Amino acid sequence: MKPTVLVVQHEDNCPTGWFGDWLTAAGLELDVLEAHRGRALPASLGDHAGLLVLGGEMGANDDSTTRWLAPTRALIATVAAGGDPFLGICLGHQLAAVALGGRVEPNPHGHGQGLTAFGPTPAAASDPLLSVIPAGAIAVQWNNDVVTALPAGATLLATSPDGTVQAARFGPRAWGVQFHPEATPANFRSWTTDKPSAAAPRADGIDIFAVADAVEAARHELRRAWEPLARRWARVVTQSARP
Repeated sequence: MKPTVLVVQHEDNCPTGWFGDWLTAAGLELDVLEAHRGRALPASLGDHAGLLVLGGEMGANDDSTTRWLAPTRALIATVAAGGDPFLGICLGHQLAAVALGGRVEPNPHGHGQGLTAFGPTPAAASDPLLSVIPAGAIAVQWNNDVVTALPAGATLLATSPDGTVQAARFGPRAWGVQFHPEATPANFRSWTTDKPSAAAPRADGIDIFAVADAVEAARHELRRAWEPLARRWARVVTQSARP
């Protein structure tokens, strides 16, 4: 029987993307919980072998407008405390930081710029997950908020070029990444050029059409860079699920 991962999805245009394909190819089953469509969050993993929390346009503290964020944070805290495998992507990473006592705020350096170099810290060299990713690998970052204070006991594993938290380990088997290893070029366009507001110039000056074209051009490089991360996390999940 294949280990099954519970996946919390927040929006239709923020699916598992490439990451889901890589996880299933590595031998995992995915149980996608579409929280935005009303599916209730469980209090614990139950029979699931791990938890993956995806990104979304809402903020990690937007409880008044996004009712499932509080139970998502509670589930993350339970999973991390129990030593079960967890991975948070973008919003999922920020939710983990808040759930465990850290802080998330708007990035004082401005909005994420799209293709961004991975900047591992020395701690990443021995990390069970991030050690597989070389310094300078390009990632997709598209976010307003960042983790401005890590929870007590967390380990900083990577920083973005602007110095903000890019990846962290929150526990023995719990990680968060600010970037989007799952994002296909089509996913990225759904966040940018495919929006009704795309024709209007952005206040921050970002040319979303140029950025989307750059993400498209980097398709193969992105896949080469981030499939190993998915496979390494799948190994963590599989090993933890063994009796």
